[in-house]
Amino acid sequence: MQRRSGSNKGRQGSNAPSQRQLRAGELVRRALADVVSRGNIRDPELNDRSFSVTEVRMSPDLRHATCFVAPLGHGDAEALAAALTRVRAFLRGQLSKEVTFKFMPDLTFEPDTSFDNAEAIDRLLHRPEVARDLST
Repeated sequence: MQRRSGSNKGRQGSNAPSQRQLRAGELVRRALADVVSRGNIRDPELNDRSFSVTEVRMSPDLRHATCFVAPLGHGDAEALAAALTRVRAFLRGQLSKEVTFKFMPDLTFEPDTSFDNAEAIDRLLHRPEVARDLST
């Protein structure tokens, strides 16, 4: 007879992150934002750029962190993610001084497209034919 562990209770077949993953992701996001805000990154492409770490998704074993970044103002999010990938070893070392994990997660950076998606939905909702349907 197979036993179930109590940690997966109610999550069978679910791909939703656990509470542990969410807490660890938020901890990494805040610490990474602190490290970046100090401005001691020695990359000329990142020195004059303002950006935000919008979300960090942790793997179930907490060994991998996918960091979503968005440039503030107008900028190339792909180039920003590539520049952060170049300095990820430095960022990981600085992060290890801020937070304590059994294993410091490996960082990967991806551009955050959620703001672009929200803008596209907003444009769709303000189209005359959609506004007419919403008002009735």
